[in-house]
Amino acid sequence: MKSLRSIFGGVKVPGTYTIIFAMILLSALLTWFVPGGEYVKGEEGTLSYRDVESVPQLFGVFTALYHGFVKQSGIIIFILIVGGSFWLLNSTGAISVGIGRFIRSVGRYHKVVLVAITLLFSLAGAIFGMSEETIPFVGIVVPLVVSMGYDAFLGMLIVYVAANVGFSSAFLNPFTVGIAQEMAELPLFSGMEYRLFCWAILTLLLILFVLFYAKSVYKAPQAAAEQQIFAAPQPMSAAQKIILLILFATIVLLVVGVTLWGWYMAEISGLFLAMGIVSGIVAGYDSGRISSEMIAGAKDILSSALVVGLASGIIVILQEGRIIDSILNSLQAALNNAGGEWSLSAMYGIQALINTIIPSATAKAAITIPIMAPFSDMVGVSRQAMVLAFQFGDGFTNMITPTSGVLIASLSMARITYSEWVRKIWRPVLALMVIGLLLLLGTLLITF
Repeated sequence: MKSLRSIFGGVKVPGTYTIIFAMILLSALLTWFVPGGEYVKGEEGTLSYRDVESVPQLFGVFTALYHGFVKQSGIIIFILIVGGSFWLLNSTGAISVGIGRFIRSVGRYHKVVLVAITLLFSLAGAIFGMSEETIPFVGIVVPLVVSMGYDAFLGMLIVYVAANVGFSSAFLNPFTVGIAQEMAELPLFSGMEYRLFCWAILTLLLILFVLFYAKSVYKAPQAAAEQQIFAAPQPMSAAQKIILLILFATIVLLVVGVTLWGWYMAEISGLFLAMGIVSGIVAGYDSGRISSEMIAGAKDILSSALVVGLASGIIVILQEGRIIDSILNSLQAALNNAGGEWSLSAMYGIQALINTIIPSATAKAAITIPIMAPFSDMVGVSRQAMVLAFQFGDGFTNMITPTSGVLIASLSMARITYSEWVRKIWRPVLALMVIGLLLLLGTLLITF
């Protein structure tokens, strides 16, 4: 995947690490000028704010990474284990072959194909956070839908956009919901019912838009190319079939474990580790191959783990400088009389804005959740709603922000220029953001 380093005629975009370190420097600078403060818990559990002396930070800028890693060590280990396990699973080819055969098995009934692919990739985004993995499938599906008489934009809709809609409204994604809820001190994957409702609504609306758009651009299909695509299914070995069953069993155990048995990060990490090891054994890998694939996966996702540790250093600086509570108090004062609707909308807008600068979900969670969680308590918004605001704010703008490397790589695979993409996608993205806001405000009417 080609890394995006320049946009719009050579304007340089700093990397994620540069942006976060700049935020650490800014946080340290603030400790020299922002008055200190802290919340004190009273006898009846009420919080009262009082002024204290700030502690200006200097050398703490260089120790922030260490303390950030210590603070978020559980999440970092979780990321490395789950990333390594999925890498091992992907190396068996079971997922790619399974999706390819699924696409061909639905036959030449065009509408069935479009709906099935959209639903499949939306589920993949919602359950295990499919993101970068969509890139090769764009290269497979776009020629397929073009041969069926449609255009490349439709191929992007049913793969890339579908996965992002699922990612935005995820109910089991360990890399967004899992990490954000752990940081917000919520039971892992709690509030799943409303997230499932949001996923169903957003996916249904996407399917309707896909069918509407498909009807508007349909031309006579290239029958020969279509015949060739559907006539050459890639064979699936017995081992790959078993591995897909293992993946399905893992998802079932994950749901049962977190809802009935109170599983948390340690148990879920163990579950995914077992999934990876057993899949490797079924694939015929020896212990050396299993280890090397796991290590390769951990290396591939190491940047996300480093981002979590570095981003957590921002919170460490603000806490050590004793100004984080004074910042929260200022935010509370600004929105104190605004009501839950405006407070929740502000959280949503902040997350969407940050996502245009830092597309990494793990980085945004590490930066924003520790601040937004106590803030949501102060303004009377549930932490579950705050996490949903994080999900929507993170996911929808990924479909249009030029700082998303996955988007740029997918457009390259589809042979669509960024300007062409923006012209066609800005209205659907805006609609998704508005619908997301309505679903978000709906949390104020229910126990969530």
